[in-house]
Amino acid sequence: MAHFAVAIFTLGLLALVLANPTWFTALLILPVVASLAIARYRTTADRETVTARTLLSSKTVPWEDVDGLRFDRSAWASAHLKDGSDVRLPAVTFATLPQLTAATDGRVPNPYA
Repeated sequence: MAHFAVAIFTLGLLALVLANPTWFTALLILPVVASLAIARYRTTADRETVTARTLLSSKTVPWEDVDGLRFDRSAWASAHLKDGSDVRLPAVTFATLPQLTAATDGRVPNPYA
């Protein structure tokens, strides 16, 4: 669905590009970056580790190093590590915690249960 939104955004940009290609052709980079971000941002979890992928990097952390999950004003959760640092978990929200519980075989508790 997110790629569909990027396609609609691209069609809107084409109106500008076709109106004045000299000035607005560079704007076509925006849908490419948005599509790359959609494909790249994700959190992958299993029983042993959690991997957070961003646009330019990836970080894998064992669950033993995670002190807890934090939900602040941003849309995504953060894993608070025992060393005091935080790792943002893309696409993990309070509503997706049951899926995270299932992926980790109960290591992350389900708040809805």
